[in-house]
Amino acid sequence: MQKQKINKIVLAYSGGLDTSVILKWLQEIYHCPVVAYSADIGQKEDWEAVKQKALDTGASEVVIRDLKEEFVQDFVFPMFRANAIYEGTYLLGTSIARPLIAREQVRVAREFEADAVSHGATGKGNDQVRFELSFMALAPDLKIIAPWRIWDLNSRQKLVYFAKVHGIPVPVSKAKPYSMDANLLHISYEGGILEDPWAEPHEDMFMWTKSPENATDEPSYVEIDFEQGDPKAIDGERLSAAEFLSKLNFIGADNGIGRVDLVENRFVGMKSRGVYETPGGTILRTAHMALESITLDREVMHLRDSLVSRYSELIYYGFWFSPERELIQRLIDESQANVNGRVRLKIYKGNCQVVGRKAEKSLYRPEFATFEEDDVYSQADAEGFIRLQGLRLKIRSMVEGS
Repeated sequence: MQKQKINKIVLAYSGGLDTSVILKWLQEIYHCPVVAYSADIGQKEDWEAVKQKALDTGASEVVIRDLKEEFVQDFVFPMFRANAIYEGTYLLGTSIARPLIAREQVRVAREFEADAVSHGATGKGNDQVRFELSFMALAPDLKIIAPWRIWDLNSRQKLVYFAKVHGIPVPVSKAKPYSMDANLLHISYEGGILEDPWAEPHEDMFMWTKSPENATDEPSYVEIDFEQGDPKAIDGERLSAAEFLSKLNFIGADNGIGRVDLVENRFVGMKSRGVYETPGGTILRTAHMALESITLDREVMHLRDSLVSRYSELIYYGFWFSPERELIQRLIDESQANVNGRVRLKIYKGNCQVVGRKAEKSLYRPEFATFEEDDVYSQADAEGFIRLQGLRLKIRSMVEGS
């Protein structure tokens, strides 16, 4: 391994086995101060314990940033204005957190005059790409250290041995047979026992949601108010962005909403099985699409929908800070000017059903849509419309039949 000359490093630090080992390893390899930086985006850690462990492991400074409001307002909500979804199933809970974590890591690096940043993502996954593309977009002068791609600690057994040799506490309880990632939008589970795509996850794996079978026996009715495509209130109560998502998570989790089990295509080329819990996000996307159904022009909606797959890929691949994502975002945000109104949902045992929607500037007009008699639409006009639509089909048939 060829070492770069490094003066100070900021490490994205969680306090788990991997980043604790990385913290000590960086000190030994680069012989410089290492700042441990943690982002609180709703994963419910004991932050005092995380801070103390980092200091005990040799961190020169420990920085813990509360980013929950910023995460939801500036990253989750813009993504949901686009109804983003990867490969038709995944609501991008991990993907959307990485650019925020990286952006704040760059800020910390500037504050402490560090010349390098480091992360604990492996060389097989998507996160290494998401972190490093963000670093390159925001601070191309910073050096990037990815230990998993250069060290020889390539197994859990080796990590545990390194930790014990260096006095880093290792949990004595049996390790979870899968990898977890959590934030205010979701919890993800990958690896271990989930690597067999035929194996059903054990019920005790789920940390957040009740199973539909064990969910409450009474349906919950929820009303969500939107302003320019962003949710602002639940049942008339206005909430901050993080408060809104937290409350919607509670409602969804109690009713068995938001579990998905999928095999996704990683950016690096391999397929990976993941299980996710996204209760509030599942409800939010359903409600937002319902309000759009009465407030968006047909052609605007279809044009926007043609970009959703590309937009979702950009987030999944790590291109949040790219000019193409920003361009699509501006188009999406422009489309949301009149997405103002209220949606009512019935939530029951894993199902989220829209049962009402209304908006001051609704494009739905009963006098046009009615099956009863009206005086605003001439049904005879449809004949010419159909003739013109079918003209090219008629000519094609005549040519092929000649």
